[in-house]
Amino acid sequence: MATTKTKAPEQTLDVQDSALNELFIDELKDIYWAEKHLTKALPKMAKAATSDKLRAAIENHLSETERQIIRLEDAFASIDEKAVAVKCEAMAGLIKEGEEIIAETEKGSMTRDAGIISAAQKIEHYEIASYGTLKTLATVLGYSKAAELLDSTLQEEKNCDSLLTQIAEAGINQQSKTEKV
Repeated sequence: MATTKTKAPEQTLDVQDSALNELFIDELKDIYWAEKHLTKALPKMAKAATSDKLRAAIENHLSETERQIIRLEDAFASIDEKAVAVKCEAMAGLIKEGEEIIAETEKGSMTRDAGIISAAQKIEHYEIASYGTLKTLATVLGYSKAAELLDSTLQEEKNCDSLLTQIAEAGINQQSKTEKV
């Protein structure tokens, strides 16, 4: 019986052959799928929003997301990898949850907006965790250009999360607490 001998990561200086590099590429593919699918979900969330501020924030984030996809393609290119999307089960679930919140809340209500903000912030938190990890891995692997690109997106995701909190706290949450079922 033949055995395949593989080098432990510490035995090679070639990061492209490392398990960490493989993990990094897999995670890039995952977030690439996630961002591409968000471009389909965000317009539905914007359309369902009651508040003009919330709608505008979601539409602005859609534009950012489209730029983030290009940035991810640039990150793939910077490490000589083809941009490939592999289904992100986490994002698929978060998008589904957002769709359910919209379906289960009354059209034109602040409660629906509170639910949309909740769903959107769960998505943002997932993205913040993903981009933070990817930036760190890129840095460890010596992919400075990819790390820079990923950090730009990380900052946008943090800003979007903060804006959603501001919108919720500026009135949506208070207004929704008096709405009847």
